[in-house]
Amino acid sequence: MKILFLGDVVGLSGCSKIIDNLSDQIKKNDIDFVIINGENADITGVGLTKEICENFFQSGANVITTGNHVWDQKEIMNFIDKENRLLRPHNLFEPAPGKGFAIYQTKKNLKIGVLNLMGNVFMKKCDNVFETSKKFLEKYQLKKDYDFLVVDFHGEITSEKNAIGYYFDGKATLVIGTHTHIPTNDSRVLKNGTAYQTDAGMCGDYDSVIGMNKDNSLNRFMKNDSVKHYPAKGEATLSGVIVDCDIKTGLANNIKSYIFGALLKNT
Repeated sequence: MKILFLGDVVGLSGCSKIIDNLSDQIKKNDIDFVIINGENADITGVGLTKEICENFFQSGANVITTGNHVWDQKEIMNFIDKENRLLRPHNLFEPAPGKGFAIYQTKKNLKIGVLNLMGNVFMKKCDNVFETSKKFLEKYQLKKDYDFLVVDFHGEITSEKNAIGYYFDGKATLVIGTHTHIPTNDSRVLKNGTAYQTDAGMCGDYDSVIGMNKDNSLNRFMKNDSVKHYPAKGEATLSGVIVDCDIKTGLANNIKSYIFGALLKNT
């Protein structure tokens, strides 16, 4: 059983790379289930739309997760209530449209739980992520409620992501960080069997500043923000992880970084 998780999709460059390549990559890597974080997929670089979601699903994505930019394209607030395969952070202040956790069935009749969480440090205000995680684990259990559990932790700082990884160790198949758009070189299986990587990276043009036009970004850092921010438009790289899952235990046998595309290469 193999799960492919792809990090934050950024702009038209990232969307095009997924639409053009995901189906072939699923076949090539013998993937059973695909999760994509799509919160930056809009042409503006923030938020996503119904059309983008439908394109991802048609390309082979099974679930789309999000983060702090989930509501930046307002149309998604109506769509998310109707689309079970689109998630928002579970610990957003309630009431909020949509949901942050769901259980999905694979073609092999296996159940995969996907939990979308957002960090508290340097992020938009939301409920305490550790208290939310505690309540979640009191309610749900691996191999009882689902065969596998994937946790997308959308957070700014590495220590918070590390801590969530250890909190779910032995209780989730994969804990994967998103949001910072740079893939970290620390993919590993934790002591109790949970696959982990601090950040999956992004699906976007890496000749950029985290997916946004580099010259424009430099101007903004120099306090010249007269030009509206927009994503870089070069060829994208798909970044994420592939997890080989143990059907018997629901834990991970192996995790490896997945990088496919233009600028970055697997090393």
